Amino acid sequence: MKKIILSAFMLLGIAFSAQSQEISKHALGLRLGDNNGFGGEISYQLGLSQKNRLEFDLGWRDHRYVDAIKGVALYQWVWNIEGGFNWYAGVGGGIAAWDYDYDGPGDYDDSGTYVFAAGDIGIEYRFKEIPLTLSFDARPEIGSGYYDDDNFGVDVGLGARFRF
Repeated sequence: MKKIILSAFMLLGIAFSAQSQEISKHALGLRLGDNNGFGGEISYQLGLSQKNRLEFDLGWRDHRYVDAIKGVALYQWVWNIEGGFNWYAGVGGGIAAWDYDYDGPGDYDDSGTYVFAAGDIGIEYRFKEIPLTLSFDARPEIGSGYYDDDNFGVDVGLGARFRF
């Protein structure tokens, strides 16, 4: 039984290490998500090796009553599924600031800044014919208090990045 388990782990390790993928040195684009009032983000990825990269996102929200900005930095590990499909996971954190200004009945003004820790898991497709990568991911975030008094949120997003 021990030999079977050991063999299974060895085969799994070989499978993960044998799959190759290409991570671009640079990728720039948009990540469209929705978490506690934040919407679109400008997204930049910096390839560190063939299996690791950094991702930096700058999000903003300009609404009738709420203005907000959020910066996120993530370290990601990338694994090839097959062909142009990869999946990835990462950890990181960020900082955000918001301003709520309602001038109607029951006039209400509030603002704040918070820090948060984030995880990231997603799947992406890297086109070979054109320098475009499409992604879908989930980013759970836990922090010091969002503007809606919730300390936890999950940001689900779609991304499109140009590789160079």
